[in-house]
Amino acid sequence: MVDSGSPFGAGLSVRKRLQRLGRLAVVDVTPLREVPGYRWLFAGMFFVQAGRQLLVVAVPVQVYALTGSTLQVGLLGLAQLIPLLAVSLVGGALADAFDRKRLLVIAQVTLAATAAGLFWNSVAANPAVWPLFVLVGINAGVSAIDHPSRQALLPGLVGRKLLPSALAMNQTLSNTAKAAIPAVGGLLIAGAGLGPTYAVAIAMFMVGASLMWRTPNVPTEGGGRKMGWSSIAEGLAFLKSRRLIQAAMLIDLNAMVFGMPTALFPAFGTAVLGGDAVTVGLLYAAPGVGALVGALTSGWVATVRLQGRAVIMSVIAWGVAMTAFGFTTSVMFALAMLAFAGWADVVSAILRQAIIQLSVPDHLRGRLSSIHVAAAGGGPRLGDLEAGAVAELTSVRISVISGGIACVLGAVALARWSPGFRNYIYDPGQPDPHVQAQT
Repeated sequence: MVDSGSPFGAGLSVRKRLQRLGRLAVVDVTPLREVPGYRWLFAGMFFVQAGRQLLVVAVPVQVYALTGSTLQVGLLGLAQLIPLLAVSLVGGALADAFDRKRLLVIAQVTLAATAAGLFWNSVAANPAVWPLFVLVGINAGVSAIDHPSRQALLPGLVGRKLLPSALAMNQTLSNTAKAAIPAVGGLLIAGAGLGPTYAVAIAMFMVGASLMWRTPNVPTEGGGRKMGWSSIAEGLAFLKSRRLIQAAMLIDLNAMVFGMPTALFPAFGTAVLGGDAVTVGLLYAAPGVGALVGALTSGWVATVRLQGRAVIMSVIAWGVAMTAFGFTTSVMFALAMLAFAGWADVVSAILRQAIIQLSVPDHLRGRLSSIHVAAAGGGPRLGDLEAGAVAELTSVRISVISGGIACVLGAVALARWSPGFRNYIYDPGQPDPHVQAQT
């Protein structure tokens, strides 16, 4: 036995501490290691995310190739926003009424079908533009069913203790796909063409569906709720009665509307920073790089108990970074601030999702997740409108700076408005009666 007071014992203690710090510094893979069902879900999400990101590149490329219009490319966002908002509440009610795993599989098969439509249009003698708008709109509507179903399934699959780590793993997967797959898609389009790219996306969605089918069934606690307007009203009534959940959603909406000036990146990169198209591209990439780093080093997030305060601090950090970004004249400092903001956003996203999922009864998780999806999806679009309007009335720099300051003030105001959110404490020791035994 080693004497803890000896140099050897001290060395062992230091080594153990360094190992523990190392584990906290990287994303916690415990859910993958200990929950077989989550491994199937995670593997399925990997292929689905790859397919989605291929379409993120291929569809705008084809629209621009057919029309030569950047406005038409921009309208793709509107074509997706309307179905996303329209289907969101219905999607959440579906997730609380029917088998969530089956809904996930059906969603991926539907995505494969829309990718097949894109494929056939791309290989036609005269490809049309309108199918692109219709099919990406369907994709957005499907995501309003897919995301609430997946989010509602996750707590029962991994349990309360592992939920923050599982959410961090999901963030890692999502941000890795966003950082890597678009580049692969660009190479695939350039080397093989749009048709083969859409064909690969079809295969990705079908593989994802088959893997998700292996995920174990996790029955809704207390039984599913009958689909209908009363079900949707029940979800809205629950949200109305829970200021904690309202604050968790509103603080994200606040950051996206006021502190997400991506629509100004082209003007900021060229007119303000004096750069070119490469500079603009780097501005768009920087938050994603920071988010990926944040996800990969998120092991410590699962140990945070004062989750409400951590979210508030993360959103304030986002706003401060955006404000500093608005003041800078240095490209490198601008990229550093955007990357830092992306890192803060990942921390906020993991903890916000954990708060929402653990504060909602299992039979309501689909409906509350769908409302969250609508807010998260609509926020950046509203942010583009806000940033563009303020820039038009003042200047690009003032728009960015004022948005960052508004983000900080909004976070502080929401913290004061909801003491329950500000003082929310994560307790991993609470029981999980709804977690199913998995083999």
